[in-house]
Amino acid sequence: MAPEPIAYVDPSEIHVIAPNFKQRLSGVTSTIIQLVPVQNRLGHRVAVIGPGLPAHLPHIRFADLWKLWQKPKDGNVRVWHARRNIEMLPGLVLRDILRMPLKLVFTSASQRKHSRWTKFLVSRMDAVVATSAKTSSYLTVPNAVVMHGIDEQRFRPADDKIAAKQTLGLAPQQKHVGCFGRVRHQKGTDLFVDAMIELLPTRPDWVAVIAGRATAKHAEFERTLKDKVRTAGLQDRILFVGEQTNINDWYRALDLFIAPQRWEGFGLTPLEAMASGVPVVATDVGAFRELIAVGENETGVVLADISTTAMVNATSLLMDDEERRHAAGRRAIERAHGTFSIEGEAEGLRRIYDRLSRAGG
Repeated sequence: MAPEPIAYVDPSEIHVIAPNFKQRLSGVTSTIIQLVPVQNRLGHRVAVIGPGLPAHLPHIRFADLWKLWQKPKDGNVRVWHARRNIEMLPGLVLRDILRMPLKLVFTSASQRKHSRWTKFLVSRMDAVVATSAKTSSYLTVPNAVVMHGIDEQRFRPADDKIAAKQTLGLAPQQKHVGCFGRVRHQKGTDLFVDAMIELLPTRPDWVAVIAGRATAKHAEFERTLKDKVRTAGLQDRILFVGEQTNINDWYRALDLFIAPQRWEGFGLTPLEAMASGVPVVATDVGAFRELIAVGENETGVVLADISTTAMVNATSLLMDDEERRHAAGRRAIERAHGTFSIEGEAEGLRRIYDRLSRAGG
C-alpha cells in the first residue's frame, strides 16, 4: 500500500507553526499529534514542520520557509511554538537574524533546573508555557500554566467492560491492572513487576498487563523482568503485550492502572486511564499530584515515596475494595473530562497566541 501523501499547506494561511525536529516518537511528539487537529478544528490555523509526524497533519515544507517574511492572511505575525531546545534555536534564527515577523513560544514540561544554555534560549522567548504548576516553579521567567488535556473521544469508558476484555483476548472473568508506556528503568516498569510478583499470588482473580516497547538500549532490562516473572511462575498472569497502536482499547479493558515512573515531565498516562474510567495508583512525579484527586473525591492514590512497598500497600487497597475502586473510577471520568479536556488546552494556548498577535500589531 502506498504511503499517505503529506498534506502540505500554504504558509500564508497559517498563524501558528509547531516544529518537531526529533525523529523518534516521544511525549512531545505525541502532544503535537493529538493537539494540532483539535486546534484546527477550533479554527486556530496551525501547521507542523519536521519529520516523524503523520501525513494527515497540515505540513509546511522547509522550502517554503522563505514565505514567513510575509505576514499571514488576517494577521500581523505568526507564532513559532517550540517545545525543545532544537526548536527554539531555529525560531531565534528566523526571528532575530532573518528578521521574519514571528513571535516565539516555548512550552516547558521539565521538572528540574534548566542548563545555562536552555535558560538563555528560554529568556529570548516572547511567551513561555508551563505544563503544570510544578514545572512553573522551575522557570525563572514569567510564564502561564496550560496543562495538557485528553481527547475525550479517544479515551472514554467501555460501554461493556466484558466485551472490551474479550476483544483483546483477555479473560472477561478476571480483573486487570495495567502499566503502559516505554519499558525502562526511568518509567519504573521494574517497580510494577516487583509489586505484581508480591500481590498476585494471593489474588488469583487479578492479571497484570504491561503494554509498551523496550528500545534496543533497554532490551536487556526487559529480558531481566521477563526472567523474574518466569522464576516467580507468573508468566501467565503478568503479560508483556508489547507496543499497541490501539492503546485506548487496552485502557478500557482495565480495572486499575499503575503509573510507577521514577521521573516524568508531565505524564499523560494517568489522565488517559482516568478518562477511561480507571482509577490510578501513581508515584509523585511529573504532574501526577495535580492530575489525581485524593481524599474525599478520590480518583486514585499518589505514593508518598517511590518504593515497591509503598506501591504494594496502595495497590492492595484498591484491588481489595471493589466499591472504592468503582467509585474512584466514576469520579476519574468526571475529573478528566471536566477539567483536563484537550479542547481546554487548545483554548488556553489560543489566548496566548492572540495576545502575541495583538502585541505584534
